[in-house]
Amino acid sequence: MTSSSPDPAADQPAPDQPVGEKPAAGAPADPTTGATPSHQPKPKDPLRGSRTSGVWVAVLGLLVLLVLMAIFILQNTQSVEVSFLGWTGSAPLSASLLIAVVAGMLLAVSAGALRIMQLRRRVKRSRKS
Repeated sequence: MTSSSPDPAADQPAPDQPVGEKPAAGAPADPTTGATPSHQPKPKDPLRGSRTSGVWVAVLGLLVLLVLMAIFILQNTQSVEVSFLGWTGSAPLSASLLIAVVAGMLLAVSAGALRIMQLRRRVKRSRKS
C-alpha cells in the first residue's frame, strides 16, 4: 500500500474533526500542541494580566464598594435600639449593620486562618516523616 504523502497519519482527520473534512487553511497541524510546524507559539502579551492591572481592578472594585456603602449609610440614618450581652444603647441603623457585617467577616477570617495553620502543620509533619 503506497501513499502520495510521506506521513500516513497526515491523511487521517483530527479526533475532533468530522470524517471527510480536511483541516482549514491555517489550522494547527498538531492537535496536541496547537502549534503549526512553521510557526512558533506567540509570546505572552506583557500588557495583559500583570500585577498592576490586578491592583487597578481591585482599586476600581473597592471604589464601587465605597460608593455603595456611602449610599447605604446616607439612606439608613434612623436610630435603632441595640442590645448585646446585657448592654443596651441606640445607634444608627447603618452603623449597627456594618458593625455586624465586620464582626461576621472577622469570625470567618479567623476560622479560615486557623484551618490554614492546621493544614500547614500537617504538611510539615508529613514532610518530616
